[in-house]
Amino acid sequence: MQTTRLGLIGYGEVGGIFCAGLGPQVEGVHAWDLKLADPAAAQPLRDKAAHDGVVLCASAAELCAASNLVISAVTASNTVAVAREAAAHLQPGTVFLDLNSASPGAKREAAALVEAAGGHYVEAGVMTSVPPYGIRVPMLLGGAHADALASRLVAWGMDARVVSPELGVASAIKMCRSVMIKGLEALVIESYTAARAYGVEDYVLPTLQETFPSIDWTEQGRYFYSRVVQHGRRRAEEMREVANTVREAGFEPWMAAATAEKQDWVAGLAAQGLFEGVQQAGGWQAYADRLIKHAKG
Repeated sequence: MQTTRLGLIGYGEVGGIFCAGLGPQVEGVHAWDLKLADPAAAQPLRDKAAHDGVVLCASAAELCAASNLVISAVTASNTVAVAREAAAHLQPGTVFLDLNSASPGAKREAAALVEAAGGHYVEAGVMTSVPPYGIRVPMLLGGAHADALASRLVAWGMDARVVSPELGVASAIKMCRSVMIKGLEALVIESYTAARAYGVEDYVLPTLQETFPSIDWTEQGRYFYSRVVQHGRRRAEEMREVANTVREAGFEPWMAAATAEKQDWVAGLAAQGLFEGVQQAGGWQAYADRLIKHAKG
C-alpha cells in the first residue's frame, strides 16, 4: 500500500489538531498557511510545528510536491481559492479532502478544479467543533472517492462516514444543521442580553427550562457566549456560506444572514477588547453585562 504523505493547507486551530493527531499515522506531515508570510504571525506557527514535528512549507506548490493527501482547513470564504491554488500544483492521483464549511455549490466548484488537475476530491462535513474531539470529530464524507478515503481515515482512528457519492450532500447536511446551531447561538445572545438589560432573566430562563427540560439553559448560554466571543468571525463566515446554501436551494436566507451579522458583531466587539478579562466562570451574565455596558455607552 502506498504510504501517506500528508499536507495541511491552513495551519490554524483545526489544521494544527489534524497535523498533531495524524502525524503518527503517516510518513510525514507538511503544512502551509498564508500567515507564514507575516513574521509576527509566523513565529507561533513555527513554534507549534517544531513541537509537533510538522514541516512548514513556503508555498502551496512546495506542499503539493511533498504530499499525496492534501487536507484543506481554511476559512469558509477561501474554500474555492485554495482549491484553485492547490490544483495548479497537485500531483496526479493526490486525494484532496476539503474540510471547509462551504455551500454545496462552492464544494462542487472546488471539486471541478481539483478533478481537472488529476486530483481526487472528497468533501467533508465536520459536524461539530473539532476541540475537544480532535481527529475523532464526527465527519461526513461525499464524492466518488469518499469510500476509498473513509476506510483509510477510520483505520487511523477517525470518525468518518460516507453519506453519498454525490458531491454537495455532505456539505448540505452540515450547513442545514448550522442554520439551527449557529442560529440558536445568536438567538440566545440576543434573548439573554435583552432579558438581563430589563432585569427579567430569572423569569425568562425558567420558562425555557420548563419548555425544553433536557437543556441546561444556564450552562448552554455560557457556552454559546464563550464560543461566539472566541470564534465569532469564523462562525460568521460559515453562516454566510450557509446563506449561500439556502439561496442555492431557491430560498431567501433571512435567518442565516441575520445570524452571520450577529456573530460578526460580537466578534468585532471581542476584537476591540470588550470581553477582555471576562472569565467563563462568571457565566453568561458576565458576557451580557459587557454588551449592556457597551450599549449604554
